Amino acid sequence: PNDGQHWKRLQEDAGHLSEIGITAVWIPPAYKGTSQSDNGYGPYDLYDLGEFQQKGTMRTKYGTKPELQSAISSLHSQNIQVYGDVVLNHKAGADATEDVTAVEVNPNDRNQETSGEYQIKAWTGFHYPGRGSTYSDFKWHWYHFDGADWDESRKLNRIYKFRGDGKAWDWEVSRENGNYDYLMYADVDYDHPDVVAETKRWGTWYANELQLDGFRLDAVKHIKFSFLSDWVKAVRQSTGKEMFTVAEYWQNNLNELENYLNKTDFKQSVFDVPLHYHLQAASSQGGGYDMRHLLDGTVVSKHPMQAVTFVENHDTQPGQSLESTVQTWFKPLAYAFILTREAGYPQVFYGDMYGTKGSSSREIPSLKNKIEPILKARKHYAYGTQHDYFDQ
Repeated sequence: PNDGQHWKRLQEDAGHLSEIGITAVWIPPAYKGTSQSDNGYGPYDLYDLGEFQQKGTMRTKYGTKPELQSAISSLHSQNIQVYGDVVLNHKAGADATEDVTAVEVNPNDRNQETSGEYQIKAWTGFHYPGRGSTYSDFKWHWYHFDGADWDESRKLNRIYKFRGDGKAWDWEVSRENGNYDYLMYADVDYDHPDVVAETKRWGTWYANELQLDGFRLDAVKHIKFSFLSDWVKAVRQSTGKEMFTVAEYWQNNLNELENYLNKTDFKQSVFDVPLHYHLQAASSQGGGYDMRHLLDGTVVSKHPMQAVTFVENHDTQPGQSLESTVQTWFKPLAYAFILTREAGYPQVFYGDMYGTKGSSSREIPSLKNKIEPILKARKHYAYGTQHDYFDQ
């Protein structure tokens, strides 16, 4: 809920989370979005962590910067690491439109241009009147982006590719839709040297300002793989910390996930999306699913050190863009599976622990009483060599 109390609730829960065996927390995007109710995936100002009066609010949906810092301090006092959510693909809620020469592209093949060049008014001017030049004096303009999906002058929704020196979709990204660089809002150009330098500076600032221990990288299949590899290396080097990093590459295909791991030198982890879909299928087939094949084609079976295993997340819950909800009856079994195995780095979804509060008629109930005993069993009794009978 947009009550500004999330950081406070997290701080109050720190001791309990440690007690049941949670060793790290992935926090939602902590910076100012398009409005107070923005969950952080429409990022406006990455330097505003609930500190400046911008977009009609000082706090974010989750609270203020001091409240967040207090929550992180409490988590650290309980030996719980904190991973920050990093949304680098796009920027949203610009302060001004700018005139840009652009062409329309086919949504199903972004390499195919479907119009001639013409001038549009794109929301690409980011001036940050509330923050000014505090922390950074970098201001964003149209030439820091590759494309947009709205022409304000015509009130027209298209996918626009910008024209200009060196302008093209970034590569290498996912091959979906020809080139899946463009996702939403103003698409950041990671071929622009000033953008690369500023984003690396911000990454170091973000890590140091909040004393983060790692990152969750959002929507990586839309971002230049080589940039993400360099960005993580740069932040690790500048902070002198390991900075555990898990990338969200949403694809039910082990080959594509392996390609990303290869292009980032296996220095990042990925969410095991194929395993999630196996768990969803197992929950939906009325007892007819052959559990011996649950690990087929999964990251955890092939690359256990790079696999973050999960049952559900904020995108797969009811009513969301990637809805693929694991049925409630099966979730205790699914959590028992990921939490009692040696391989993988298991994640517990906040919505499964505390229930979801969305607007669908299919919301997830709190399964706290089912999941906590499994977590405690992992904490107190998981040790030694694993003997696996799962494929028998």
